Amino acid sequence: MSRGRAIAVALVSLGAALAAGHLVAGFVGPPASPFLAVGNWVRDLSPHPVTEWAKDTFGTADKLVLFLGVTLVILGCAVAAGLLSRTRPWPGLLVAGALGVVGFVAVLTRPDLGQLGILAPAASLLAGVGTFNLLHKRADPVTSTGRRDFLRLSAGVAVGAGVLGGVGQAFGSRVDVEASRRAVGRLRVAEPAPPIPAGADFPGTVSFLTDNRDFYRIDTALTVPRVTADGWSLRVHGLVDRELELDFAAIRERPLVERTITMACVSNEVGGSLVSTANFIGVPLRDVLLEAGVRPEADQLLSTSVDGFTAGSPVDAVLDPERGALLAIGMNGEPLPVEHGFPARLVVPGLYGYVSATKWLTELELTTFAAEQGYWIPRGWSALGPVKTQSRIDTPRDGDTTGTTVTVAGVAWAPAVGIDRVEVAVDVDSGGDWRDARLAAEVGRNTWRMWRATVDLPPGEHRIAVRATDRNGETQTDAFAPPAPNGASGWHTITVTSR
Repeated sequence: MSRGRAIAVALVSLGAALAAGHLVAGFVGPPASPFLAVGNWVRDLSPHPVTEWAKDTFGTADKLVLFLGVTLVILGCAVAAGLLSRTRPWPGLLVAGALGVVGFVAVLTRPDLGQLGILAPAASLLAGVGTFNLLHKRADPVTSTGRRDFLRLSAGVAVGAGVLGGVGQAFGSRVDVEASRRAVGRLRVAEPAPPIPAGADFPGTVSFLTDNRDFYRIDTALTVPRVTADGWSLRVHGLVDRELELDFAAIRERPLVERTITMACVSNEVGGSLVSTANFIGVPLRDVLLEAGVRPEADQLLSTSVDGFTAGSPVDAVLDPERGALLAIGMNGEPLPVEHGFPARLVVPGLYGYVSATKWLTELELTTFAAEQGYWIPRGWSALGPVKTQSRIDTPRDGDTTGTTVTVAGVAWAPAVGIDRVEVAVDVDSGGDWRDARLAAEVGRNTWRMWRATVDLPPGEHRIAVRATDRNGETQTDAFAPPAPNGASGWHTITVTSR
């Protein structure tokens, strides 16, 4: 058959295979969809250098790029299968079988799927092989009648695949998480956070509290888990005196506290935006763990998400009453947004999110760092993950043209410690002196702090740098380090031209 017809046979068969798998996954669990499962599998198997390159190159679009990459590889395999099968079907059937095996392996490695999950790749394999074999037999290369029959059959399969895929998507989305959030209603707080004082913000900086829509989001979930409050529970086990099983109602009935906390991602570059502040609502994590009874040998709290992600937090940090770690169910006055972990998540001040901020939380295990590792640790990241003292210039922007008198403003953070001092220097490499910036009102040691300073710039090009000192007297280093393996370091520096 012609190359075009051979490729059409393969692509239509691929569509039928993916649609059948997606349809079955809608009933047995959306993560079982072979395409999504393969994406997760590729993500988990990617070597550390590849993962870091993707994050550095594509930033928060890395998941989209992963999906596109997997799509291109699968399409390439399908095209190859078609071209190899122009005279006989068995080469294409072998390629289809190989792709089916990959789907089986990907589903079997998912920790969030039960035994029925295997039905999705099974349906995908059967649909793909069956459709390929049927279309190959009907791809008459000679008669016009045969060509018309082939086109009608191919079009029918393509339309049917679209319908089946849509039905699978509809069933997979039938869990109405937003309705569950609305049903939670208002969260009544027994211990509200202190009001944000006047003067906590400065012109030229970001708002002190980050709107939920603008709060940074970094996680490994290729699709956001859909968990309702009624269907959620938390298991606390491991090195404890007694296991606990708590549902959402049991958490909500406890006295809720509200705490203003700045969170930072370990992937944040110097001067980056992956840091945000919110009023989180929940119950003190310390109280829950003490209720379970933490055994002396436990030095790690391993938290697990419904999608299988894990993070290991130091026990001394989560039990520290000064930090105030939370089992959070609310954010800025409303139930947690779905993309930020509804129904419940962890928030531990002073630790990067990769070791502390598990979303869609379902399990807490008291263990040791010697016995268990969180998701990112075998991939080259440090185990403890304390947030480094950092500062950032928000205004002016790098490359701006300014006047000769310039107000420089930004934010600094050292959660769980607090910011004591911020300094600004102009042309420090050429002997410029550091001068103190004015600090905004302090909200708490777990939050960032705004600052500003006015500098005089002679006409020309100038480099402006900032550094912060925390309440332990530690001044951030000028030594540059990339985010991996334990957070970026260095002074944030911009270049402006004054006129």
